[in-house]
Amino acid sequence: MASEGYTHVELLTLSGPEYRRVSKAPPRIPTADEIPIINLTAIDGDLNSRKQLAAEVRAASQNTGFFYIRNHGIPESLIKDALSQAQAFFAQPEAEKEKASIRKSSSFNGYYGVGSTQVNRTESKDHKETFSFGYNPRNDKTVEDVESLIASNPDAYKDDDHDAMWEGVKHLPGFQKTLIEFWQCRLALARKLIRIFALALCLPEDYFDKMITHPGADSNMIHYPGTAGCEEGGIDKEIDVGIGSHTDIQCITLLWQDAPGLQVLSSNDEWLDARPIPGTLVVNIGDFLQRLSNNTFKSTVHRVYNKQVTSRYSMPFFLGFNPEAVCEVVPSCISEESPALYAPISCGQWHHDRRALARARKAAA
Repeated sequence: MASEGYTHVELLTLSGPEYRRVSKAPPRIPTADEIPIINLTAIDGDLNSRKQLAAEVRAASQNTGFFYIRNHGIPESLIKDALSQAQAFFAQPEAEKEKASIRKSSSFNGYYGVGSTQVNRTESKDHKETFSFGYNPRNDKTVEDVESLIASNPDAYKDDDHDAMWEGVKHLPGFQKTLIEFWQCRLALARKLIRIFALALCLPEDYFDKMITHPGADSNMIHYPGTAGCEEGGIDKEIDVGIGSHTDIQCITLLWQDAPGLQVLSSNDEWLDARPIPGTLVVNIGDFLQRLSNNTFKSTVHRVYNKQVTSRYSMPFFLGFNPEAVCEVVPSCISEESPALYAPISCGQWHHDRRALARARKAAA
């Protein structure tokens, strides 16, 4: 499935494989319109200011589906502390990291090593290692009755899952405290951003509020080891991608990154080099928000390459909606000319089905 100057990437979907045309040209720097830098100062301003901000977010979401945010409110000191904790964790011997292994959890919490995932089956295994943890009401300052929420869904918030993960890192001073604080700050920011996205979809800004009281909210700390042979300008042929070509599952992603490597597929089928910009985070649209917007907003293919000798670190945060919230295409994106393309589904079921498909494909490989 290739033509002169182009190839295709295969993507994982519940309706079967989909293919996107991709230029074979080297990644290029994006234009200001393709991946804009949006100033979030107005997010705490008056309604008119927030609507103007929403117009910028709408334009970016309809174009490439990626944008940078500055003045996001998360202290740089906290980001640096979180990075230091991630570096300390990944610098340990494998046996120490395995004390927090994801295999001890039924909720995808904990550590998984280099080459243990393969996001895209047509590319190499992912050359990265990850420490991951998800939403738990014990860490959410906005939940008034934590025990009732835990009792309402004991399988999702198992004490043994929660405790086993942190037990495996208790020897690292400040690790749990710092990562939870960083998670809390990003959750607060993501909740503010979802209100801006509601305005961007021409909805009341509180439209999604009831769907994010106990949302899917996953934090990953990722280490991409340096690639052998880069000092000679080459690359280890057995190592292709840091993480393969994919789209994100949830609503929005907030990403901090320390070095080049992120590549985003433009509307013209070209790879864009989405390099880190000091003082910013990257925001991108996920599949579920594209679904709710009836394809108005774009969930865009992206990948990571770490073609350098030194390590690369990134810290993404993925926001979905409450697992039981049944969501449908929003009314502002439906008309006689544009009927709803997707049936209602709960965010939890959507996430479960996508995870199950990935596991089934891995088992069949």
